[in-house]
Amino acid sequence: MANDLSLTLLRCSTKDQSPELQLKDISALSPPSDLVIHTENVSAWKKDAVREEFNKILKLIKQRKVKALYVWDLDRLFRNRIKLVEFLRVCRMYGTKVYSFNQTWMQTMQNTGSDLDDFIFDLLLQVMGWVGESESSLKSKRVKLAVRRKEEGTYSYLGNKWGRKPISKLTTEKILQLHKEGASIRDIAKFVTINDKNNNSRLISKSAVHKLISKYAIKNVS
Repeated sequence: MANDLSLTLLRCSTKDQSPELQLKDISALSPPSDLVIHTENVSAWKKDAVREEFNKILKLIKQRKVKALYVWDLDRLFRNRIKLVEFLRVCRMYGTKVYSFNQTWMQTMQNTGSDLDDFIFDLLLQVMGWVGESESSLKSKRVKLAVRRKEEGTYSYLGNKWGRKPISKLTTEKILQLHKEGASIRDIAKFVTINDKNNNSRLISKSAVHKLISKYAIKNVS
């Protein structure tokens, strides 16, 4: 029977997101008891992302088998503004009503039919799509701005150094003393141990010894 199915798409792009929590919120929209659940763990932002569950839903919509699609947020469908608007227009064309927990205004707009209401509906979709797209872009910029690069390393905005644990002053002095006494880089690497981030001891690498000796040689020259 045409337009008989009610579906929900629960999309989680990170491990921290929970489809169960999304479904709990969606239940507030009073979906039918025979709601068919589709879950995907794919980005709705990447161009090359393969979204098998979403494509299944889209196919059913174009076959006029879906009467309603429930989502937690419109950005669960697409974060790209243009793609989101195009998809929702497809839903409107094939008689599928879209309900979103975080955009409750859609419930009212779904029942409209005049040309003016269609214009307002499209305008609101454009705005919501832009918000989702802008949010993703700003999040990426915030991550980049949080990084502080200095001569001695890369730091987060909180001042925490990224990368490997720095060699202690005592170990540095030991390496320089061995080098001064004529020990080769290979011999030093076989003798000196350092601690990693988990405080586990291991032999220092030859490249680390070479880098440290070179750094102090340049420093002394200058």
